[in-house]
Amino acid sequence: MFVRGIRGAITVDSNSEQEILDATTELLSEIVNENEVNPEHICSVFVTMTTDLDATFPARAIRQMEDWDLVPLMCSVEIPVHGSLAKCIRLMVTVNTEKAQRQMVHVYLRGAQILRPDLAPSSQ
Repeated sequence: MFVRGIRGAITVDSNSEQEILDATTELLSEIVNENEVNPEHICSVFVTMTTDLDATFPARAIRQMEDWDLVPLMCSVEIPVHGSLAKCIRLMVTVNTEKAQRQMVHVYLRGAQILRPDLAPSSQ
């Protein structure tokens, strides 16, 4: 078994509680589905948001997902680099897996695809 990191990001249109929670759920669900993992495989989830998002903690969305209540979570704020992508939520999911590093599927949704165009669905 190896501990691997799976990256992901998603953007939202507005700084609203429901939009942040929905986007976080969508992103984590996509990471889990693409990598065929379940909460028992998860070591931890690190969540960051850009400074323009402060309506809620995105970890609340993860806590509301079935069987995720014992997974260690941490929220943080992204470094506010001038010109960086706005209204962005990022996840780093660490998992126990037999898969090689190259087999991990990193997920970038909506406007966040600009962060890693090499990982966008059309280039995979």
